[in-house]
Amino acid sequence: MSNVDSVDFHFDVMCPWAYQTSKWIREVRRLTGLRVNWRFFSLEEINRREGKKHPWEREWSYGWSMMRIGARLRRLEDNGNAALDAWYERAGRALHEEGRKPHRKEVAEEIMSELGFDPALVDEALADPTTNDEVMADHRRVLDLGGFGVPTLVFGDGTAIFGPVITPAPTGEAAVRLWDLTVGWNEFPHLYEMRRPKTGADMEHIADQFATYFAARDWVTISNPVA
Repeated sequence: MSNVDSVDFHFDVMCPWAYQTSKWIREVRRLTGLRVNWRFFSLEEINRREGKKHPWEREWSYGWSMMRIGARLRRLEDNGNAALDAWYERAGRALHEEGRKPHRKEVAEEIMSELGFDPALVDEALADPTTNDEVMADHRRVLDLGGFGVPTLVFGDGTAIFGPVITPAPTGEAAVRLWDLTVGWNEFPHLYEMRRPKTGADMEHIADQFATYFAARDWVTISNPVA
């Protein structure tokens, strides 16, 4: 079993892959006591097309605004990381499993109430320009490490891994086994990539797994090529 006791998990609520990986890392946490520190990364910004507004330039921006709400929750004195954890889990489940739209302001406020938080925190987050700064700092951290998307895991020694990219999220012993394999990757500092080609059957599996998300999203997914 891995001796790593903490990891930073960079996410965007919009991403169905990151959501599946977040379910897996929560299972690893439950079984091993791993500490998960939640951090941000913006798919809207990394995939922004030339001439379009940056997400922070919009009054409301799907993923960016949800992360600004998370940034406000992370500042709560009574374990802000747990508050952000609860927000990501509930907003992610609403979007990816229930077909709700937490990327709409009124739904975000409903979810805040469901979690026992004051829904006024949504407006507070959007009125506070420093929540933009906080999301941007997390986002740039991944870029500075050479990252390009989510899920990105960052370990205590500053090394980063994109992934694992998997659906559905493994549970039980399989979850811990995947964690050990993920940490084991760091034994090879110049191992940059392994990738399984996707067959037609794989694409059908993915479409089935993400059907609820596809129906609920209000955006077109853009995937920029990466080196």
